[in-house]
Parts: sequence; structure tokens; C-alpha cells
Amino acid sequence: MPALVDTTIRLLGQEPLAGTVPASTTLRLAEILDAAGFAYLEVSGGGCFDTAVRRGVESPWARIRAIKQRTQTPLAIAVRGRFLVGARPVGGDLARRFVDCAAESGIDVFRLHDPLNDVSNLVEAAAAITAAGREFAAGLVYSRGPGGELEALASRAAVLRDLGATRILVHDPSGSLRPGRTRELVVALREASGLPIGLYCQGAAGNALATALEGARAGADLLACTIYPLAVALYRPAGEALSEALDGLGLDSGIDGERLWQAAELVGGQLGAMPVAPLAPAVATQAARRQLPPGLIAALDQHLRSFGAADRLGEVLDELARVRDEAGRPPLASPIGQILGSQALLHVLTARRYGTVVDQLRELLEGQYGTPPGEIDETVVRAIRLTYGELVPREPVDLEQVRADADGLAAAEEDLLLLALFGADARALLEAMRERGNETLAAAGVEQDRADRIREIVRIVQESGVAEVTIEEGDLKVSVRRTDDRPAAAAAAVQLGAFAELDVPGPGSVGAASQPGIHRVESPMVGTFYRASSPAAPSFADVGVTVEAGQTLCILEAMKLMNEVKSEIDGIVRAIHVGNGDPVEFGQLLFELEPVGGPPAL
Repeated sequence: MPALVDTTIRLLGQEPLAGTVPASTTLRLAEILDAAGFAYLEVSGGGCFDTAVRRGVESPWARIRAIKQRTQTPLAIAVRGRFLVGARPVGGDLARRFVDCAAESGIDVFRLHDPLNDVSNLVEAAAAITAAGREFAAGLVYSRGPGGELEALASRAAVLRDLGATRILVHDPSGSLRPGRTRELVVALREASGLPIGLYCQGAAGNALATALEGARAGADLLACTIYPLAVALYRPAGEALSEALDGLGLDSGIDGERLWQAAELVGGQLGAMPVAPLAPAVATQAARRQLPPGLIAALDQHLRSFGAADRLGEVLDELARVRDEAGRPPLASPIGQILGSQALLHVLTARRYGTVVDQLRELLEGQYGTPPGEIDETVVRAIRLTYGELVPREPVDLEQVRADADGLAAAEEDLLLLALFGADARALLEAMRERGNETLAAAGVEQDRADRIREIVRIVQESGVAEVTIEEGDLKVSVRRTDDRPAAAAAAVQLGAFAELDVPGPGSVGAASQPGIHRVESPMVGTFYRASSPAAPSFADVGVTVEAGQTLCILEAMKLMNEVKSEIDGIVRAIHVGNGDPVEFGQLLFELEPVGGPPAL
């Protein structure tokens, strides 16, 4: 009989739903789901860690522990192989220490997969999971194309068994697995590995539910689902409908359906009239037609809309298919989908292929992320090398150096791992946590919710023409106004009973026009501007400093990826037009450089 695993808490902790449900409600939700009869609750993953760190509200480790204290059902985490929960692969030592911290925090099951389906990338983490005495559920990414379909997956399944996997879980981020293909896939993987098979299905128009049911009929012993409000919004199988359908087929799931409806009402009541509806029809249609992850298309659509190019989504998706072919046809699981999508976006917006190259794409093409299933286009690799030179491999993260740079912020091993994986964002989170003290997650819930709303108001003021907004709620009063002549505050602490005023820069505040003879460095993408690799690190470039061609001037963060902007000339930095942490638009002026040996600036 198939068992069910619930993914509700993980989905609520990552985009696009992060922050919609307070921490206290999440903990109550965990207690309800704990009594529903699930095999385990998947409560965290890469998206949850990334969102928690970037929002600066709570430690992702603390949330796992808080849920563990209130539940008896085993807890699970989704881990991206050597990427762990970040956007770049890490070494074996960091992977082992991450697994140990997760196990100590309360994780019982690790759903471990590699975005490229390169099984060799799972070796260190798999060994650490086994050594920690936890369950290693090996994930394989299903996608259309080489390396993602039946034959290739079956060949990898046997290797995963040898690594100590106790189950094979098929992960379908693009919703491309169809019911008619499911039986053949489940049977082939079970025969190749000798292990039980589970399914993580997605897809609109009932595809996810139909695929899960067909998998159960073929012998899959574990099916992932979520509660009804999230299933409707995110195209997952609804646990309420799935358990009832299985019971009707004589495949008793052991789920208490009434508990699921209770959970659905709790979450639905919190969401209320908020616009947490299914994807926009145009996005959903493109996702289904092209068999691409809906979240990836939604992110690309949002970026295009941010500078008035929403009508070019089809062009970007066509270009995404081309870039994917050139990169060896990797599955589009996170973060690979974001890397290829960012590159396709640049090609369309700049009308120049590989004129600007996302750093992570270079690393992917050079084999630093593992081996993709298909052949990489060597012509593209050679062209990038001619423009950018040979890629220097990144040095492995030195955790002790990270500790030394943390200035005492890393009070525990888990803090050190966050700094190693997320850099400046983790530092901001740890500083905020230090200011708040050691209050519990539930007790901090109200203040966290208010802080989130203040951040959202700041964002609205930054991106709109509104001059000032004031909100009052009980004993809290906050005024946010836009100014064009000073940088945004890095952070603001708001206490009950206090009156807080925040000044934020208006849109387009980039400084004076360039003088003759000055070389302009403009932003190649929409993103967030950082002058240094971390708050504790020195700036890449300061006014008056001489830089060489190829030297890094800043980092731009776009779609959760960090991209270095390098100088094209030898020159002296005469002006920096963006503040650290400011959002920038495509084509916005970042630096002015006076060429060395050229005519002096007037």
C-alpha cells in the first residue's frame, strides 16, 4: 500500500508563499499534519534556506527544531547534492558538516538529488547521511531529453543503491512526466535498483494527481502531496483528493482526511483574500506546453515585466531551449534552471548572444558543477574563453577563514554553515538575530510579521512614484518616505511603542551625467548591487583607485545568482553611482572610469 509524504511546510517556507503564514500558525499546522498519518513531513529544502536567509527573519535551523519539538512524524529535507541548499557546489567537508547539523536539528530523512543527475555528486553527502544514521532517499530528476528519461534514470538507479539509498524518489520539477509513462518508469527503476520507488509529481489540469495514481497502481510505495489550498496554487497533488482516490482503488493510504481538511482551513484562513492563486494563465500555458518548471517561467516573466518587456516571454523561452542544448541538455531543476534562464534573458534583452555571461554558466560549461547528460557545445565554450579568458576554478570554502571573518557572529556550527553558503545575506540574518536576542520562534512571530510588512512597504516606495507612506497599527507607527539624495538604510529595528521613520532612495537615483573622456560601466542586468563579496570584506573598487582590465568592480545579484561585473579597461574609478545593496536596472550607470593613459577628464 502506498504511503504519503506531505510537503506543505516546505512549500510555505519558500517562494512564492514565503511569509504568507505566520510562524505560530506554521507550528500549529505541523501539529495537525503530525496526526494525519503521513510517512514523513518534508519541512525544509534549498528554497526554504534561501528564503529564510534573504528575508532576514529567522534561522532555517530554528524552524526545523521548533517543528521537531511539536511532532512525532519523521521530518525530511530536500538537498541538492553538492549544492546542498545553495546555488554553488561545495566540498565534501562542508557537505558532511551540513548533514550533521541537519540531523542534530531533527531531520530524519534526506531527499538527496543532483540537479544534473550526476550520481558522483552525491557520494560525500550520501556517506554523511549513512554515518549519521539517517535515511538516504535518493532523488532522480525526470525531464524530457537525454539523461532525464527512463533509460538514463534506470542506469543511475543501480548506482544509487550501492551508495546506500533506501528508496528512489523521482522528482519531476517540469511536470513533464505523464500518466502513460509512469508505469514503465516505476517498473524499470524498481527492477534496476531493487529498491522501493516514490514519486514527486507536478502538473496542471489534473496531470499531477493522475500521474501519482498511476504510479501507485504500478507499485510506487511513496507519493508526495500537499494540502488543498497549496495544491491548487502550485499544481501539486492534493492530499485530500489523493488519499480518497487511493482508498477508492483499494490502496489504503492510512491518511486521516479530516485532519487534512482541518489543515486546509487553517492555511486557507490565513491566506484569506490574498492573491495566492494559480499562475497567470499565460505562464501556466507556456509551462504546460513547453514542459518547463512553472516557477522558472514565472520568475522570467516577472523580470521581463519589471522593464516593460512582458511581450518577449516567448522569445526568452525559445532562447532558453537553445542555451539548454548548448549546455548539454541538463534537467531544469533548481538552480540549473535559474542559471540557464538568466543567460537566456540576457541574450534577448541585449540582442547579443554571450556578450555578457552569467558566472555560474561558465562554471557549468567548464564542468565545475558535474557532468551534464548531453554534449556541451564546444564552440560556445571556445567563444566564451576568447572573450573572458580561461576560467580560474574557485577555491574550496575555508570554513575556518569564514569563522575568522565572521567577527564572532558564528556562535554555532550551523551559523558558520549559513555564512559559508549564503555570505552577506547570512551575515545580515545573524546580526538581526543577535539584536533580537534568543527569543523563541513562535514568540517572535508577531514582530517578524510586522517587519516583513515594513520591508514590503519600503520596496513599494522604492519602485513607485509614491513620496511617503505612513501606517499605524495599535502602538506601532511607521513612516517611509523616498529621498533622492541619500542611500537607503541598511536595516531598521522597529520596536513596539516606537515611531520609526525610514528614508529610501527613489527610482533612477544614479548620480550626475558622465563627463567627456569617461568610460561608463553600466549594469548588464536587473539585480541588486554589492560593492564587496561580504559585509566584512573590502570593497572591490573605491573612488580614486586604479583598476585593471578584467578586475571585478562589483557583484550583481539576479534570480538568486551572483554575477561579477568586471572592468573592460585599465582606469581610475572617478565615481560610483549606486549604493551598496541598491536595486539596479538594466543599462543603469554603475561606475565612471577615467582610462589610464587616455585624455584626462574635463
